Amino acid sequence: MIDCLPEAPWRQRPGLDALLDAIGARAGLARFVGGAVRDGLLGLPVNDLDIATVLEPQAIIERLEAAGIKAVPTGIAHGTVTAVISGWPVEITTLRRDVATDGRRATIAYTDDWREDAARRDFTINALYADPATGAITDYFGGVADLRDHLVRFIGDAHARIAEDHLRILRYFRFLARYGDDIPDEMAFTACRAAAGSLMTLSRERIADELLKLLAVPSPLAALRLMIEGGILKPVLPEIDETGWERLAQLMTREAEAGVSSVPLRRLAALLPPDPRIAEQVGARLKLSNKARKRLALALADPPGPEPIRALAYRIGVEGATDRLLLSATDEAALADLQGWTPPAFPISGGALIARGLPPGPDVAKALGQVQDIWIAEGFPDESRVARIADQIVSKFQRARQ
Repeated sequence: MIDCLPEAPWRQRPGLDALLDAIGARAGLARFVGGAVRDGLLGLPVNDLDIATVLEPQAIIERLEAAGIKAVPTGIAHGTVTAVISGWPVEITTLRRDVATDGRRATIAYTDDWREDAARRDFTINALYADPATGAITDYFGGVADLRDHLVRFIGDAHARIAEDHLRILRYFRFLARYGDDIPDEMAFTACRAAAGSLMTLSRERIADELLKLLAVPSPLAALRLMIEGGILKPVLPEIDETGWERLAQLMTREAEAGVSSVPLRRLAALLPPDPRIAEQVGARLKLSNKARKRLALALADPPGPEPIRALAYRIGVEGATDRLLLSATDEAALADLQGWTPPAFPISGGALIARGLPPGPDVAKALGQVQDIWIAEGFPDESRVARIADQIVSKFQRARQ
């Protein structure tokens, strides 16, 4: 691996040169940092760009505004200003050092020492800086070598880094799955296991966000097995055990065979016992959105029955039916029936039944439901067939009233 950031399309984005000039990057006042440098060295796509600078936030804002660049104080309390260039956000953060930490948040002070800023970061591969003009890499802790060796290590003492921010336990396994060879650094793994109980001090939203990011990694299985065997998830998600890992492995195989894109929420469902009540409890504990909680529970409801798969998809949605099929090992032909299919709109309303002579009242909703049931069972026929079904149902209700 070269120790110089290669040219790549992201470095030529419109407005970036003007931004770099505005904050004095070519004079050594600012450098690319973190994920953009890490992924740039690996030749991976770069979406989010972070810049570190010796300038303090107010000076950054003044320089950006003088250059006609929009500046948003998104994290001003932590030294971060977001510049917006051609609709693209770039986070610019003043070099920092930690004054105090409690495992959830840090009190920081500004510094002009690049090494001091690097030392407060989590992993060696995230503490890399690159000169925007030359691409030269500044690497204080062996991050370039770790990238080359597919090694994910904490900077300095792993126990200390975790004590500063307990979320780093989960981040470690996500980065191991993404950038490592699935073999953990022994000191890192030991520290994560020892501190697993500290995850209980974090907000459930942060835990959910990090867990779903891990499940979005193409191959999270080895990292998850380590987490399960090491008791990492047990304090916050005791429902996840080795059987869940096996269900996830089966799901990933089915996704690959069917050519279906992975979904982190579906993968979370696979990790849980196949019980929608447990899914509801976990969704509530993790404070997932109502939509996400509903999808999680639907995925773990009873396996598809004898009704046509499109009928199920009409009732619970295509994504819900796809989740349930993949989690229940239904044959691929059923999945194929859903590919590219959009549930049709029900082509008749209660007003149409009233126009046929059905008196307004509760019978209208009942009759409409029966029409819809037949329409679904017959495979969503056209409006002419629906009209005949409606005539039959209205006649039935009228006879019943006589």
